Amino acid sequence: MDRLFAGGTVNAAEEGHGPPLVLLHSLLSDRASFDAIAPELKRSFRVIVPELPGFGRSQAVAGELAAVADRMAAVVREAAAGDHVLVLGNGYGGFVALQMAIRHPGVASRLILADCGAAFSEPGREAFRNMAAASKAKGLAAITDVAMRRLFAPEFQAAHPDLMRDRREAFLKTDPAVFRAACDALATLDLRPELSKVTVPTLVMVGEQDEATPPPMSRELAAGLPDARLKIIPGCAHVPQLQAPKTFLEMIGDFLPATHSATA
Repeated sequence: MDRLFAGGTVNAAEEGHGPPLVLLHSLLSDRASFDAIAPELKRSFRVIVPELPGFGRSQAVAGELAAVADRMAAVVREAAAGDHVLVLGNGYGGFVALQMAIRHPGVASRLILADCGAAFSEPGREAFRNMAAASKAKGLAAITDVAMRRLFAPEFQAAHPDLMRDRREAFLKTDPAVFRAACDALATLDLRPELSKVTVPTLVMVGEQDEATPPPMSRELAAGLPDARLKIIPGCAHVPQLQAPKTFLEMIGDFLPATHSATA
């Protein structure tokens, strides 16, 4: 069931019963990237899957990543309804969740940050600048192959043509202006000096084959957070919850609240 949050500005799917669990999707995908794990999670949690600002039916925000994080903090507070809330962000959603936790201490009781980091290397920053420039000059279709390579390894793409067709279609529905703004934000982002502000328990995860946010970024993130553990997901790239949902659920299972296991 869809529900509007934050004064009607953010559209989200909401299913299940139990403690609230908010899932934030990546830049190159949409909320459907959680479809493979949400059915299992909703057995133990009230799962809220928003469309990030500017995606789907959610209104865009003026400003950079901080403005997106502030909007999502309002969503998380509303979703919590006074309860402890766990936030899981993948890719861009992970950067949003991290920025949100820095700017709004205590908004989440636990964080799962999958395939993100605190800052990109210079080659990583250049990749975002190039994608933004190419999309402005030629449209999103011109960078679809690049985007899919950042999400999935070539071998996985070849073995799952139907899924890749779906993911390509989802990417092409992205608002080009929102995409470019996010690329510009990520190309300049450096949250490393503020990581000490995130004191809640955090699980940092990354696919071992992730080319978009390579494992060294997650290692640096986990090392900079006061209370974090790191898990490398074998055989996966940037969207592990879609590529290997069973493995993903198993790897987050011991981090979820003790009385609510995704694999129960």
